[in-house]
Amino acid sequence: MPSPEIEEEFLVNSVIGEGAEFNGEFKFSGLIRIDGRFRGVLETDGKVLIGKTGIVDTDIRAKVVVAGGEIRGNIFATERVTLLSSCRLEGDVVTPRLIVEEGVVFHGKCTINPT
Repeated sequence: MPSPEIEEEFLVNSVIGEGAEFNGEFKFSGLIRIDGRFRGVLETDGKVLIGKTGIVDTDIRAKVVVAGGEIRGNIFATERVTLLSSCRLEGDVVTPRLIVEEGVVFHGKCTINPT
């Protein structure tokens, strides 16, 4: 049986589903999954997961970011950023750890900022 910490790590607090659009300021605690369109301000002390169909036009401030969709903006992560093979990123990344799969399209600069 998984520990409560592991279960909490995968608990999705918010979802912007495929076909949905959100414009505005979104500040939260926990994990958000974006499969639709998001434009505005996105801040969390948790995780941001952008699915293959997700399109994000914002700066992202989070603990962990896992991106498989399209991002126009900068990513500031305090723990790590994972760019999946389907990701297209136009912006800069500042994080202590960066994982980039083969096939990622990345236009920007990366700053590895040790903790």
